[in-house]
Amino acid sequence: MHQVFRSLVILFVSVSLFPITVFAASSPSSKATGSTLPVPVPPMSKIGAKSYVLMDYRTGQILAEKNPDEHRAPASTTKLMTAYVVFKDLKAGRIHLNTKFRVSTKAWHQGGSRMFLNPGSQVSVKNLLQGLLIPSGNDAAVALAQGVAGTTSAFVSLMNAYAKQLGLKDTHYSDVNGLPRPDLYTSAMDLAKLSRAIIQQFPEYYRFFSEKSFTWNKIKQYNYNKLLWRDPSVDGLKTGYTKEAGYILDASAKRQGTRLIAVVMGVNLPHASSTKNYINLARVTDALLNYGFRFFSTHKLYSAGQKLDTARVWDGKHEHVKLGLMHDLYVTVPSGHYHQLKPEMTLPSSLKAPIAKGQVVGAVKVRLDGKVMAQAPLVALEDDPRGDLWQRVRDTVVRWIKGL
Repeated sequence: MHQVFRSLVILFVSVSLFPITVFAASSPSSKATGSTLPVPVPPMSKIGAKSYVLMDYRTGQILAEKNPDEHRAPASTTKLMTAYVVFKDLKAGRIHLNTKFRVSTKAWHQGGSRMFLNPGSQVSVKNLLQGLLIPSGNDAAVALAQGVAGTTSAFVSLMNAYAKQLGLKDTHYSDVNGLPRPDLYTSAMDLAKLSRAIIQQFPEYYRFFSEKSFTWNKIKQYNYNKLLWRDPSVDGLKTGYTKEAGYILDASAKRQGTRLIAVVMGVNLPHASSTKNYINLARVTDALLNYGFRFFSTHKLYSAGQKLDTARVWDGKHEHVKLGLMHDLYVTVPSGHYHQLKPEMTLPSSLKAPIAKGQVVGAVKVRLDGKVMAQAPLVALEDDPRGDLWQRVRDTVVRWIKGL
């Protein structure tokens, strides 16, 4: 009888044991979009910018860059963070789009581009955001800052706190509108990161960036981002210009499900006409976007909650637990290289109960030519509580027989 029990246990071990620590994951979906033939990726042509970054929105992968971390004057792209702080308050319910702020004399006195606010008037947050983002109103920036934080200095403190929270290590703010000041700087990489955060966190307010014109005080003004007219796939974000900064454009476009973010900074344009300069700035930025859409593609590899494999759990009630990801996993690769991706999983040689749903037990990595292109924690998709006495004794015997 003992010999029969021993034979059954050995058979059980040979079927259920999962000793491999590194193994190929299930292949990504074969329903990939784009060309099936690999496309050689040439280097990005010179575009006349002091620094630039081209980022895939979904994965955060950088597709092209030049001096991405160089500190540069942000000019009116400062207003992206001004808007971010306001969006945060809107999302939290501390203010609403129909909340009205009083326009101070300080706001009215702002020079440069303006919304043309009247001192003492009450203006809604919605209109102030439109005045901030479409004609790039410096007066709107101050009115919003004072309405949200009481003073512009308090608002600037919020801007820097959020910059730190977002990991913008090459950014510091000293005003709310981007007029030249000491210790006011950012980088192309940080602008791309900030833009990505705005699109991710505030999809309900992102629409303001795509509005082409805005009328206030019977004065109609047009968005400085001329890409909104040139390229129908573009729906944001912001331009900037000062003599110190040169021309800046931070733009985002979505084509066939792929969204890219392009930031160009320090573009020097010679025309006396600012309109011609903004048109040429749009052309420069569009060249960067077209490069990204032509030579790269983004694909969804695995869905959140999708079963990728199972693992043996010792002393558990269910013996095996399903493994997968908490979030969808995407990867950006040169066009035509999708089917060359090689996924793998790593996890301990054995897992011991209790296992909780969502518990990290390993990792998934996806490589292309040996380079890690995407990775994510591998988690348990279900609970496996500690088993009863018989299950624990059985597993103890199994481990003893296998010498584990």
